[in-house]
Amino acid sequence: MDIYELIEKRKSVRQYSSDKVEGDKLERVLNAGRLAPSGKNIQAWKFIVTRDSDLKERLVEACKGQKHVGQADCVITVCVDETEVYQGHGNYMTSFAVDGAVAMEHMMLAATEEGLGTCWIGAFYEDKVREVLEVPEPYRIVGLTPLGYPAVEPKPRGRKSLDEIVYQEKWGEE
Repeated sequence: MDIYELIEKRKSVRQYSSDKVEGDKLERVLNAGRLAPSGKNIQAWKFIVTRDSDLKERLVEACKGQKHVGQADCVITVCVDETEVYQGHGNYMTSFAVDGAVAMEHMMLAATEEGLGTCWIGAFYEDKVREVLEVPEPYRIVGLTPLGYPAVEPKPRGRKSLDEIVYQEKWGEE
């Protein structure tokens, strides 16, 4: 499938089968994250793959009770060293969140290509995730995604039209 079909096909999966993700597929997904761009190409990220059922159950709690986090074969957590990243992003912030988000999206698209499901998990308690996965400072947790085979095909969710979100040349010009 081409990239546009892939982008359209990717959906948030909230029900996973018990099927295991094959090692070669997992490696390709992780490699897609590794290949993502980052500010000044610093690549200050680490990816944690969690398959242990007890740890996944603790991650459910750390992710505000989202049960699908524990249903998938594994969970990928994206962590970024806040002190190592590009410090002048937009001349007002560091790039840690952007760098981690781009790597996460690369992995989610690769997972879709592999026939796997994902769901961006942004609702979590960072301190609890840090404790469960023993993530050291100064790493920040950018997000998590369950990774596994969908149990059901998720329903499409609406998107705004381009007319609602695109300006031409400058703000407010249509």
